[in-house]
Amino acid sequence: MKIQFCGASTGVTGSCHLITTENHKILLDCGQFQGGKAQEALNYEPFPFDPTEIDYMILSHAHIDHCGRIPLLIKRGFKGQIYCTDATADLLDVMLKDSGYIHEKEAEWQNRKNERAGRPAIEPLYTFNDAVDSLKYIKPVLYNQLIELNPEMKIVFNDAGHILGSAITELWVTEGENVSKIVFSGDLGVMERPILRNPTIIKKADYVIMESTYGNRLHPQNSMDVKKLLGIIKETTERGGTTVIPSFAVGRTQELIYELNRVYDGKSEYDKTLENIMVYVDSPMATTATEVFKRNAQVFDEETKEFITRGDNPLDFKNLKFTRTSQESMWLNANTDPKVIISASGMCEAGRIRHHLKHNLWNKKASIVFVGYQAEGTLGRILVEGAKEVTLFGEKVQVNAQIHNLEGFSGHADRDGLLQWLGGFQKEPKHIFLVHGEPDAKEDFAKTVEKRFGYKSIVVSGNSEFTLEKDEIVSKQQAMEEMVTTETVNKTRDEIQGVHRRLEDIIYNAGLALNESIPPEKLAKINNILQELEKSTINLGTAVNEEEKEQENLA
Repeated sequence: MKIQFCGASTGVTGSCHLITTENHKILLDCGQFQGGKAQEALNYEPFPFDPTEIDYMILSHAHIDHCGRIPLLIKRGFKGQIYCTDATADLLDVMLKDSGYIHEKEAEWQNRKNERAGRPAIEPLYTFNDAVDSLKYIKPVLYNQLIELNPEMKIVFNDAGHILGSAITELWVTEGENVSKIVFSGDLGVMERPILRNPTIIKKADYVIMESTYGNRLHPQNSMDVKKLLGIIKETTERGGTTVIPSFAVGRTQELIYELNRVYDGKSEYDKTLENIMVYVDSPMATTATEVFKRNAQVFDEETKEFITRGDNPLDFKNLKFTRTSQESMWLNANTDPKVIISASGMCEAGRIRHHLKHNLWNKKASIVFVGYQAEGTLGRILVEGAKEVTLFGEKVQVNAQIHNLEGFSGHADRDGLLQWLGGFQKEPKHIFLVHGEPDAKEDFAKTVEKRFGYKSIVVSGNSEFTLEKDEIVSKQQAMEEMVTTETVNKTRDEIQGVHRRLEDIIYNAGLALNESIPPEKLAKINNILQELEKSTINLGTAVNEEEKEQENLA
């Protein structure tokens, strides 16, 4: 078996890893490179593999640096199924269409310049229609369901706590009479953060492919940065300026809404200065993504589920307004009243945020607040590093606004969070491959891991390939028993107890089955069924709450 690293191997974008066995090829992620021109150019290069030979793709989550080249992969010949969580599948419908639209518009803009300069026209990386076509290859599944890709490969998605639907993938690969287990972390979230559950701790693996975005940095406490954000909004309002927040449409925007909900709906103290300040989410994609969040309440943490059960919508509040049209977006800059504008993209590389920066960066009264990772070469990174002047839409703009970087809002685990997750393995994995980090972050994290655990990690660099040895792997029976452990049984029993009363007969019979000595394969099937039931009942409850609230409004 071989692992070839085809992206996110030198930096943090373009996640793509190829696993090759005797009979199959499986791709982990197919993300877009983001950053400066050199990074963007990588998207147009041929894949370092033949897309027609790939049997399956496993997608960790719906951020563009992990999913953004899926339509291109299909254009170039891939015709297999793409497995991801159901929530990720819902978000892909938003993300890929938006990405295709952006590529078309950027190509149109460049071709107008090329025509004037007498240069040849260019083709977009892919189009909106390409993105739509790619969606038919998506195969959504639920967390914790054991999925057989083929007789030699099985997967389970575990919650990564990074964004809605993000997954840590457990992959079992059979070769002859032996099975080896690969764990792909995807992007790991932060423990004890709102809305989403904590990243799942995995206990066993032969090989680990692990992100290391913040491998050498610690985040401030989220609660401290919430206070800082409110303080920035207050100070900016008092001097008559607008607070502009470049935010990722999926994940960070919803967390900001959640935190501001707690302030405006009286769940926490706030300064009266904010009482009449409007908060605008100016991103059609973020607006649609927030609606997707509301439809996937089954993956929220318990606190957020309790809010929903009580009829509260944690992703809405009285001063919040979503803007969709370009006319509404332009009005935000024409209106000089103090306000908060949350807009995508989070790294300021595309979208409406660039217009808001053009209209606010020069203004000493304004504040620009970054709440997520800024990749090297992006406009966001340039601003965070102290640029005094930038170019937007061909025009030089002075940076007079106050620039803030609140890393406590990051959706990535910091160094200690990464160590906590890695420390969950009961024995040292045979190999740990560090990806998805800038070189210094990976190198520093590898040293920290060796100092803390005594584990030696492989710092991946460039499109490198590794052949995995065949010793120290487990038998088929051992692997199957590990897939359905006592912990899984207990977790399944807990989920049975939480399903609604109208399912009591089914639950009772399933509960009896769990107390019997049954084969792991049968237990896995019971678990899969219960995951489906849990999703159905929680989302039905959410729909009922929304309907009741709508009826109250009509009354």
